[in-house]
Amino acid sequence: MSDASWLTKFPQMDRSDLLSIKKTLDGGFREFSRSYGDYIESFFDPLLYFLVWLEKLLLQSPWWLVIIVVTAIVFSATRSWKLCLSVVFAFLVIGYFGMWDNTMRTLSIITVCTLLSIALGIPIGILMARSDRMQSFVTPILDIMQTMPAFVYLIPVVMLLGIGKVPGVIAVIIYAIPPVIRLTNLGIRLVDKEVLEAATAFGASRSQRLWGVQLPLAMPTIMAGINQTIMMALAMVVIASMIGVKGLGQPVLKSITNQYFTLGLFNGLAIVALAIIFDRVSQAYAKRSQRHMGGNQHG
Repeated sequence: MSDASWLTKFPQMDRSDLLSIKKTLDGGFREFSRSYGDYIESFFDPLLYFLVWLEKLLLQSPWWLVIIVVTAIVFSATRSWKLCLSVVFAFLVIGYFGMWDNTMRTLSIITVCTLLSIALGIPIGILMARSDRMQSFVTPILDIMQTMPAFVYLIPVVMLLGIGKVPGVIAVIIYAIPPVIRLTNLGIRLVDKEVLEAATAFGASRSQRLWGVQLPLAMPTIMAGINQTIMMALAMVVIASMIGVKGLGQPVLKSITNQYFTLGLFNGLAIVALAIIFDRVSQAYAKRSQRHMGGNQHG
């Protein structure tokens, strides 16, 4: 039997039935967004205030003060002067090419998205590690979140919340949170059972085993998850600019629509610079914390 004849014999849903299902679903979601959209928006008001405050803080602070603070944070996390000098150089180049304001906007969005992803992702990962049932429930959801095209996230978020910062943050978090959840779960599950048995033998409670043994030993894996989450959040910046998120993504989007090669290249390189900084800092911090923990265990 040929492919064409097989396709004609394959049972398909009636076109009118399909249209009615689509209309029902679209109408139901529209009705839900009209009825509850205002309540959902008010729920996210604190997040919007915090985003606006952080963005204004970064934009209104003198450029040299921002560089000093960021460099101090990088040094406290990594103890690397080479990395600190690289950060200073990257920010000076970004400022010289007129991308400072957009970089600060992107930095504020990524900071908030990362903090929220960590605050939501690590507890979910801990619950997954403690319960096989929870893991079997959450894993398919994470699979859908990671395989669904990023543009699809924007549709329900925009219908509920319109365009702006908060919808962008929500879309970025949905896209970027799976790695930190997965790797928190994996890191805790990989902790040696003998170590846990020893902690139990010394009278440690379940919470003491979690905070004193499992999380410290799983920290390198968790930090790898946070690192991947930051990278994915930065990758989502350009797509989030389609729904009004200001930052380095908007000039890139403008360069695509108007074929401005240099504008897109420079802003793209600024995103790459931020990605490299976040990547190196998180990796160096993970290595330092691992060495510190290893030194304590040896001692």
